[in-house]
Amino acid sequence: MKVTPIASDSLGVRSMATLVETKDCRIFIDPSAALGPSRYGLPPAPQEIEALSRTKDEIRELAEKCDILVISHYHYDHYDPNEEFYQGKTVYAKDINKNINKSQTERGKEFKEIVENRCKLIYCDDTSHKIGETSIVFSPPFFHGPSNVRLGYVIMTTIDDGDFRLLHASDVQGPVTSEAKDYIISQKPDLLIIDGPPTIFLGWKFSRKNLEDASNNLVEIIKKLDCEIILDHHLLRDLKYRENFPEPYKIGGKRVKTFAEYLGKENNALEAHRKELWSEIK
Repeated sequence: MKVTPIASDSLGVRSMATLVETKDCRIFIDPSAALGPSRYGLPPAPQEIEALSRTKDEIRELAEKCDILVISHYHYDHYDPNEEFYQGKTVYAKDINKNINKSQTERGKEFKEIVENRCKLIYCDDTSHKIGETSIVFSPPFFHGPSNVRLGYVIMTTIDDGDFRLLHASDVQGPVTSEAKDYIISQKPDLLIIDGPPTIFLGWKFSRKNLEDASNNLVEIIKKLDCEIILDHHLLRDLKYRENFPEPYKIGGKRVKTFAEYLGKENNALEAHRKELWSEIK
């Protein structure tokens, strides 16, 4: 199996886009990217807009060559209803009829109307599929962060080709809930791709108890699983993310990397540096 992180906050855009290639198929998980509309009271800087355009071009080119697309939930940094690359693909997507909030229900219905006659659209919550020797398992719905959060639910994706197992745990934010933590451990991945908690909202939309739970749960995952961990997305919007979420790095050491670090690149969290980017322009 070849796993290639494509786009993320450490690479300059909001995303967790990941390409997975096995001997049986090419799978693109969450093939989209977006920018934060406002940060520090500022709109995206030109460098961010350029990064998004470049990233979208790369995602489009890769998605065209894939057999399977996966949509973990209906936020625009994880799917783009306006793209044309769904044509002729098998699209596994979060169910729009249950365990979903109002906003994502509306977006999901719109997406269905756009693509259902152009692709094979399969709602895949808590299902398993086999393509040749490649197994794809989709989790039951888990909260997009803390329990009963207004952001709704997401699904995780496990891909196993018999030699290697990947778990893409989209937007469980740490994970915050013990249910998500237990599921991740049960999957026993060789590589875990997960988003960290949104520490930029600490004390506002994200409590210190949420942060403590996310840290404790990820530390338990690190201790119980002998796997590499790619930790990115919400966490990388915080300039002091290692300060505010120290224990997983202390316990996990070099096993814990960002998308950029996994690729051997420097972190380039443009949104976190938006104030500086605009200062340079002015």
